[in-house]
Amino acid sequence: MCKIAKPFIRAIVFIGLGLIATANATPPAWDLSTLSQPPTISATAPEVPLIEGLHAVYFDGLPWRGNPTHVFAYYGIPANASPDHKVPGIVLVHGAGGTAFSDWVKLWVSRGYAAIAFDDEGQLPVGKYSAWTRIPDGGPRRADIPQLNWPVTDQWMYHAIANTILAHSLLASLPEVDANRIGATGISWGAVILSNVAAIDTRLIFAAPVYGCGFISEESDDGSTFVGQKGTPEQRAAWRALWDPAARLPQAKVPLLWVAGTNDFAFTMKAWQQSYRITPGTQAICLRVRMRHAHGGPGESPEEIHAFADSIVGNGVPLTRVLKQGTENQSAWASYTSTTPLKRAELNFTRSSGRWQDRVWETIPATIKEDRVVADLPSDTTTYYFNLIDDRDLIVSTEHVELRP
Repeated sequence: MCKIAKPFIRAIVFIGLGLIATANATPPAWDLSTLSQPPTISATAPEVPLIEGLHAVYFDGLPWRGNPTHVFAYYGIPANASPDHKVPGIVLVHGAGGTAFSDWVKLWVSRGYAAIAFDDEGQLPVGKYSAWTRIPDGGPRRADIPQLNWPVTDQWMYHAIANTILAHSLLASLPEVDANRIGATGISWGAVILSNVAAIDTRLIFAAPVYGCGFISEESDDGSTFVGQKGTPEQRAAWRALWDPAARLPQAKVPLLWVAGTNDFAFTMKAWQQSYRITPGTQAICLRVRMRHAHGGPGESPEEIHAFADSIVGNGVPLTRVLKQGTENQSAWASYTSTTPLKRAELNFTRSSGRWQDRVWETIPATIKEDRVVADLPSDTTTYYFNLIDDRDLIVSTEHVELRP
């Protein structure tokens, strides 16, 4: 009997999966009229922690492999809300390793919003980070390339997108919630989900992706390839056609605020810039130097998101708006408009090139001159951008500019 080497067998399987993936790369159609209907809710498992002031429920997700699914969610409503005093709402989409975080819901309830956080991987918030308890009839776990040979409607991203829209529908159905004033924010993979949803769920009134973006399955050597690093070009192309937000962001007209860090391990400044540039609804970006990648703290609590949301739902002062920017000789400038005074401005720059994750960033003060900020560019600057900080300590950034790619 002839023995075939295992590496050769693995290669054949890998190529075969690539061919299957390419054949399954037709994006799904979305029945928003059905997904806009509030899902049926029911009581949760007894082991789920009960949080004072919050409701813990299951809601019906879409069928997976022909079987019904349940999705866990926490939601909360401000104490002063009523059918006669409706409040705005927000949908909270967690990232990899996360779940339906009750503290995230409580944060937004304290800000006067009805809020819902759901688990997008068929889990309960019981256990520990990245090892939560599985729901027996939960949907698929998070994955990208390995699921490409599955039917499109069985893949994780399909369910994550649908469940985000259903969570919105559940929140909108509550009598204390103003269904016309609901937005969303997502963290990391949750922001990738939201970047897709922002183009599909036209009911959203604002969206704030944190870290995550599109263009993460491109053929790139600068650190921007996040999905399919070990896959084939055909597999990356298949995932890109199905799930990369780059394919849908041109249709996202909802007001967007993008929040990220310069050295994010997963989502680079290049991919991030490509994403906000092709999105018609982009209103502002907030790029912090070396912002830590995490759910709690940096990911869930940027005050810029709070202010942005308030300005859209009609309760707050807008963020600063960058109008134009440019470079003249060795000087950089940006013009802006703001309803609240700027406190200071900073020029953030790097002399590095190569992988975005590895670049070293420096910060120097910029000068505010009426409605412009200006700064001399240090020698050997390869990339720069400004941060404009208003008197609320809220940051709005200009686009980054590569002088020597």
